[in-house]
Amino acid sequence: MSITSYIETFAYSPLSRWNSLEPWELTTSASQYVRELLGSLPNHEFIISNEIAVHVSATIENGAILKGPIIIGPNCFVASSAYIRGGNWLEADCILGPGVELKSSFLFGGTKLAHFNFVGDSILGRDVNLEAGSIIANYRNEYINKEIHVIRTNELIHTGVQKFGALIGDHCRIGANAVIAPGSLMLPKTLLKRLSLFDDERVKIEKMQGLN
Repeated sequence: MSITSYIETFAYSPLSRWNSLEPWELTTSASQYVRELLGSLPNHEFIISNEIAVHVSATIENGAILKGPIIIGPNCFVASSAYIRGGNWLEADCILGPGVELKSSFLFGGTKLAHFNFVGDSILGRDVNLEAGSIIANYRNEYINKEIHVIRTNELIHTGVQKFGALIGDHCRIGANAVIAPGSLMLPKTLLKRLSLFDDERVKIEKMQGLN
């Protein structure tokens, strides 16, 4: 699975060194990889303390909770009451609104989480927009077997991990209160309507193997 098929700029971004990894391999070790990126940041462009790097042009409102390692890139905005934890990388011009929780994820330029969103263990491409209340779930609470499965060209992939959200392609639009289920792969420019469930993988898996 090529992440560049979903995120065009991945191959020449700071994450390109991990281009050979599967998406869930990148998110599972998010803290480790963000720490590696921290070591190569230009000190004159970032304010760095306690594994938290904030670009000098970014805005962090009072009341936001940041737990390193984190890199927040140029012109990003993080609102009061946003909660960032578990190893995260925000490229540039990203917005995290009030009440947003971001965990172990990578956001490319111009992506916006409006407010009251949860995004866990995921990779979001450029110019992705999540309306209020929409979430990207990262855990299969409904299954006895919690391992996340992914479908790739009608092949069932056993990821070996219990937490992985989604790989979201460039320019996707996620409507208010929509849910993206764990293990999802969303092609670029996908529009998910408000109150919708994106869970094609679950349907395919159940048909292929009868998981429950």
